[in-house]
Order: sequence, then structure tokens, then C-alpha cells
Amino acid sequence: MGVVAVPKDVAVANNDGLERTRNIGLMAHIDAGKTTTTERILFYTGVSYRIGDVDAGNTVMDWMEQERERGITITSAATSSSWKDHRINIIDTPGHVDFTVEVERSLRVLDGAIAVFDSVQGVEPQSETVWRQADRYRVPRIAFMNKMDRTGADFFSSVDSMREKLGAVPVPVQIPIGKEEGFRGVVDLIAMQGIYFDDESLGAEFTVADVPDDLLELSTRYREQVIESVAEFDDEVLEKYLNGETLTSEEIVRAMRAGTIALKITPVLCGASFRNKGVQPLLDAVIAYLPSPHDVPPVTAQEVSSDNEVMRYPSKSEPFVALAFKIMTDPYAGSLTFFRVYSGTVCAGDSILNATQGKKERIGRLLKMHANKREDVEEVSAGDIAAAVGLKGARTGDTLCDQKNPVLLEVMTFPDPVLSMAIEPKTKQDQEKLGIGLGKLVHEDPTFKVQTDEETGQTVISGMGELHLEVFVDRLKREFGVDANVGKPQVAYRETIRKLAEGEAKHVKQSGGHGQYGHVKLRIEPVGEGEGFVFKNEIKGGAVPKEYIPAVENGVREAMESGVLAGYPMGNVKVTLVDGTYHEVDSSELAFKIAGSMAFQVAVQKADPALLEPLMAVDVLVPRDYMGDVITNLNSRRGKIHGMHVRGGSQIIEAGAPLAEMFGYATDLRSRTQGRATFSMRFLKYEVVPKSISDEVIAKVKGQ
Repeated sequence: MGVVAVPKDVAVANNDGLERTRNIGLMAHIDAGKTTTTERILFYTGVSYRIGDVDAGNTVMDWMEQERERGITITSAATSSSWKDHRINIIDTPGHVDFTVEVERSLRVLDGAIAVFDSVQGVEPQSETVWRQADRYRVPRIAFMNKMDRTGADFFSSVDSMREKLGAVPVPVQIPIGKEEGFRGVVDLIAMQGIYFDDESLGAEFTVADVPDDLLELSTRYREQVIESVAEFDDEVLEKYLNGETLTSEEIVRAMRAGTIALKITPVLCGASFRNKGVQPLLDAVIAYLPSPHDVPPVTAQEVSSDNEVMRYPSKSEPFVALAFKIMTDPYAGSLTFFRVYSGTVCAGDSILNATQGKKERIGRLLKMHANKREDVEEVSAGDIAAAVGLKGARTGDTLCDQKNPVLLEVMTFPDPVLSMAIEPKTKQDQEKLGIGLGKLVHEDPTFKVQTDEETGQTVISGMGELHLEVFVDRLKREFGVDANVGKPQVAYRETIRKLAEGEAKHVKQSGGHGQYGHVKLRIEPVGEGEGFVFKNEIKGGAVPKEYIPAVENGVREAMESGVLAGYPMGNVKVTLVDGTYHEVDSSELAFKIAGSMAFQVAVQKADPALLEPLMAVDVLVPRDYMGDVITNLNSRRGKIHGMHVRGGSQIIEAGAPLAEMFGYATDLRSRTQGRATFSMRFLKYEVVPKSISDEVIAKVKGQ
């Protein structure tokens, strides 16, 4: 059973078998059909004997209770399958923006990805977010236009939206036969064949026949476009194309593969996963176009001892290097560390080095994962994705390596939380369980933060959105048996400055014996959004000795943790140390740290401090009849309309609105549109709060 021709250089196994390995992820906007597509892949590759259904709550990949109840993916799940003598390691990632960190850390370790789009909606907001993430990590991808059987499905319009919204170069390798309810199969443009899927066998069987007469002209035109798009990526193909010679399917696939791996083009396929149509050709395309570990550049690492850069190649003979990309608490096995091996081999029972933490660890067991089921293995090597039991100190983004060859891989960065809420255990027993549960959840998710409010003694949890925090509170209840009261969500405000100012402070303390003396003069100025904190030293002539300068910076950092207006953390500030004095005997690091903190606070008071709030990008898909009401409501929430356009008979409203005004929006929107409108929201940037609102927030904080 085969559709796409797999080139010989792919089909012939290298001596280590890595040519036959694909590490791929599925990524998309929420509800585009990622999990449904993955379930079909598992069925056709023999991993599961029945097809899981998101609506019925019996999927393999969405195995958490919360996922099955809500019908969404929350954690990225890993599984292995095989297709045509190739091993495919698959990670199904969430589509909801609150769990975007799951996508981020998965893309970091994948070699290729399938971007799933809803062919009715085309490119949706979260599709753009994950596409940009994949661009950042340079992950080659193929596109799958799903839901071709739905009313309003438009393959060609969806392909155009990839060009317009993503700046991609989509190259359709299939076009649909029939549309909406009449969708029956696809035309394979490379082999110039029609593929018809059999409804009775759940799509497991299909018929390959001639291209339908009514699609022959269109198919021929699109095939010419395919050849034109890919010819430049293979010299032999280009020469044949320019000479007007006929190209074989294998030659076109070879050129297409080269262009895909070079991130220059994106092959586009189509189907209807829920109706079991188009999945086998998609699997063929994964093998044909997406890279094996040998096809991606070797990973760059930094030697711990010398800071020199070294390359690690995907080979068993190289020293062991892996990246821990996910931590999961398992009720039976304890803490599981998911990692991707870039080079070398590691066995169960081996001692390794966590280079990020500088600690030795011992691997107890090694597991190959099939969602939440597992299979013990003795060893894993370059190109593998596996889970380890027994790594107590490992965190997301840590480098695991051979003790004799310590290196560090590039670190992973994660966004700061934008929402927080207070959580209080109901009983004394719950207090202990809460501490254990929160510790494990923080260990799992780098965007989930916990702190104690020193004034009230309350435990405050912070995350990426309402759903993110809701799921964690639910998990505390179910997995750790914590009964707790939860406060209303609170916006994570920030503080900044709006003009340049100077501040000077002297910390002098005289007591018996040595005193304390530190004197500094600072200049502070605002910097661009996202730059955080910049510290510069302009001391000349040793006015402040070098050994005290880090202490001044630490003092400033400490002062920035609680701003002058309402005690919120400060950001987007550049601080320059311009002058100071010291005392031969009484000066110390502590004295300069205190002086730095005091001088910063003095300067901030003069620098026009301002309160910042998270601004969200809001996209509302609404029937035309309700548009006016929805726009009025967004305006009343301090929203600004950025644009509107038509998609599939509905209107898309693109707006920006403060997070503080968007609580309860889902319920409000449903009631205003009789449940017919949907929306998505993602963090955009921090923006200055209007004075009237700022005064309210400050008064509220100070009045508590």
C-alpha cells in the first residue's frame, strides 16, 4: 500500500538505522484536528487497534482526565510508531495558547513537523504563533489541510492564507476530489493518480485510479507548478526541467525533500481525519519529505571547561549528549524526564552529568513512551526520544551528557506568567499536600510559578491564562487530593519608567569596629519593550572598586523586584553606574548593594514611573448578524479594533484588549451570540495603564 514514491536514498537504511527515523510533531490552532489526525496515524501504523475519538473521550494521546473532559490537548504526549520500515516518533502538542510552552519545548527537540490547518478557517491565530515558533527553531514542516468534508471547506483559499499570513511558500502535492459532503479523495499531483478512500473500511483501504476528467486540466497545471517550485533544489532536476525533459516521480520527490529540509518550501496535503481520509498519504509524505536525524545540522554545544563551541553529530560513537525537554509526574514511576538524544548512547543504570545543574545523576530505568503507556528498554542512542526514571534534579531545558565530556546545549527561554491567583488549603492536612503538589507542578511546567505574599502569607500561583491556572487547580485536586479555596484571578501588572533620571545614595553606618560605607550615583532610562533590565558600568578612575560593582547591580535587581507605585516588578529599564566613592576600611559588598538599591529607588521617583498591564491579541469569529454587538462589547472592555475580514461566511474581528478587562469574556460572548461566536486570545505585549485605571489599581493595592 503506497502512494508517495519514497526516494532510494531515504529508503536505504544507513548502518545505524537513523535514516529510517523521523522525530515529528503535530502543531496547530486549537480544534484544527491535531489529536484526531494523530489517532488515525496510530491506528494505521498498528499502535492502537481502534480509532480514538476526541468527542467520545477515548483517545490515546489525550490521556489526562482533564483533556478527555474538555476535548483539548493540555500536555504534549510522545509515542512511537512504524510505517514502511521507518520508525516515527510523534509528539502531539496542544493548540490552546495557554499551553504554548508545551509546543515551544517540543519544537526544540523535533526534526520535522506536520502543521494541521482547518480548511474552513485556513490559518488561525494560534497557527501563526506555532508557525513562528517552528521558524525560530528552524523545523522543516509539511502542511495538512484537514476537515475537507466540512461545509465551507476551501483548499485553495486555505493555501493562499499560508502565503498571506505566514509568509510561507506552500506547494500543494495534492488537490481534493470533491468538496464538503462530496469529498471522496485526493489527486496525487506527483504520481498523477486519483486516490479514493473507502468509507466501509474506515479509510484503511483505498483505490488508486485515474485522475477524474473534470480535474485533469487543473491537476496538470498544479503539477507544473510543483515542478517549477522544486526544480531549483536539485541540479539534476533543474537541468532536466530546463531542457524540457520528463521528470520521474522519484526525482520530483527528491527535489521536494531538499527544498523542505532547507525550509524554502512547505508541501501541502489535504484530507478529512475524522472521516479517515488522507492519512496514509500523509504518512508517506512524512517519510518522503521530512528529515531524519542525519539530515538536520549537527547540534552546537559549549564545552563547560573552556566555553569553546563543539559540534555533536548524530552518531553512536560520539559522546552522549541529550536535552531534557519535559518533566512529568507519573503516579507509578515517579518523576519522568523526557529527553532527546543528539549523540552517543546511554544505558539504564548509567551515571551521567546534568551539565546545567552541575550534578551527577543515575538513570534508573529507560522507557519508550506510547502516550501514557510505556515499554522498558536497555539503551537509547542518537536520534531517540525517550523518558528516564530516577533523574531527581532535572528540569526542562537541562543538558544531560557524558561525565568525561561535559557540554551545554543552548538554553530554552520561557515567557513570564501574565495571571495569578491566591490558593489556600482548607485543612492542615491539605497544607502539606498543597506544598508537595505545587512543588511537582512547578517542576513540570516552567511557566507555572508559585510564591508567598509576605504581607498576607497567602500562596499565589501564576500562569499563562485562566485555563492554565484552572487546569492546575483541577490537577491539585485530582492527582494530589488537595481541597483548596481559590481566589479570583489577578492580572500580573509590571512597573516601568518613562524618562531619564539620576539618583544618588550613601549608605553609612558606624558601630564598634568596622563600619559600613557605600556611595553610588546611578543614571536610569527607559529601554524598548521586552529588553527587561540592562546594567552598564561607566565608572572611571576606580571611584568604585571593580569588586563592588556586581554588588551594586544585585542591589538594583533586588529593588526592581518591587516597584515604587504598587510594589509590582519593574522592567524595561537601563541602569548606568556613573560615579561613587568608597572607604578603604569600611566599604563592603553589602554596603554597596544597599547603596545601589537606595540610589535606584531615588532615581525611579524622578523618572515618571508608570504601571504596565498585559495587552492581549483577541480574534473573534462571529456571524455577521452579531458583529455590531460584539464590537460594542469589545470597545466597552477598552478594546481597540485592529482589523476585520470575511472567512467562510463569518466575520473575523482582530482586536487588542487589556487582560484585566477580559475576565468572563467567553460567557459574555456566548450569551450575546447565542453560542455561535468563538474567540482566541494570546499575550501581545505590556502597555502603559491609563491614569484613571492606574490610580484605581494603586489605591486598591495600598488599601489592602
